[in-house]
Amino acid sequence: MEFVRMEDLRVGMRLASPIYNKKGVMLFERDTRLTVQGIESVKNFGLLGMYILDPSEPLPPMSEEDLESERFQIITGSSIQEELDRLVNTKKQTKIENIASMIIRKYGYLEGKVTIYQNLRSQDDFISRHSLNVATLCAMITHVMNVRVDEKLLIVQAALVHDIGKQSVPNQFLYAKEQTEDIKKDIYQKHLEGLDLVEQAFGNGKVIKRMCSQAARVQHDWENGIESSLSGKLVLGARILLVANRYDEMTAMNLQGEAQSEVQALREFEKYPEIYDPEVVAALIRSVNILFPGNIVELNTGEKALVLSENSGDVLRPTVLIFSDNSIMDLSLAENRDFSVVDIVKTLDNRHVMSSIE
Repeated sequence: MEFVRMEDLRVGMRLASPIYNKKGVMLFERDTRLTVQGIESVKNFGLLGMYILDPSEPLPPMSEEDLESERFQIITGSSIQEELDRLVNTKKQTKIENIASMIIRKYGYLEGKVTIYQNLRSQDDFISRHSLNVATLCAMITHVMNVRVDEKLLIVQAALVHDIGKQSVPNQFLYAKEQTEDIKKDIYQKHLEGLDLVEQAFGNGKVIKRMCSQAARVQHDWENGIESSLSGKLVLGARILLVANRYDEMTAMNLQGEAQSEVQALREFEKYPEIYDPEVVAALIRSVNILFPGNIVELNTGEKALVLSENSGDVLRPTVLIFSDNSIMDLSLAENRDFSVVDIVKTLDNRHVMSSIE
């Protein structure tokens, strides 16, 4: 299973993910073999690429609930894009609060963990799809942290509009495979300017803008090696937005490099606790499936292993079955501290192993 860029698609390749139109109607089923006409049709959607099954790879299971979740993402992502366009063009919005409420109803009261489905993205809807995933994560994290209902709604709204400024950046710069320092500076400036629209368009615009601008400032300073004056002073919404935004940035498809795994995202969060609030990271871990039974992982010894059971105390140290000798190892035990999970061995797209809502 691998992510294949649009220009590298070939006749006979098997689709790992279904393709929907903006109304949520399935156009191509999973396991469809690409034809010349199919490739041209897929290219017309403007997608960055497709997830392709290996020639002999069995089709992973996908329930009706999974398919419905994907349809929800397609339809909701389209609604978000319409509102972002309206906000840029008219400096007004009418549906962001309603969309936020809908996301909270679907994801903000769940018990147990869910698998985040990284959907297909094009240059035209990348921002809205990213914003939807960040809002979904924020809804789940705020639930685990017992955030007040009114504050939860504001945080999810902030997630939906946090990247509004990037709508004004030409695609050839925003999605360039290599971005110069000047381009990065311009994108950041547009990002901040876009948040002025947020302040004007919402009744609680100042509060939402503060969350977005604080998170953007800290992330920017960290990426540029600047010691941020905001460290330790962020409002709760900004701390949650920082974690949710970075998690999706790392694990979703992009044009700047290969998507990284959930394990790699957690490693970064653990490495920089001064940037990523450990309490928020802990809530994320309680919300999403990362290493759970059925995952295949690579250990620091180079061996492959099957995850048998989760470790609620340290999600990155589960109990595994090592394939080379069929031995079982509990990575949480002191005698096994020299062994660790390096990464997840990928299966379907960058979800690695699929699982339904528990």
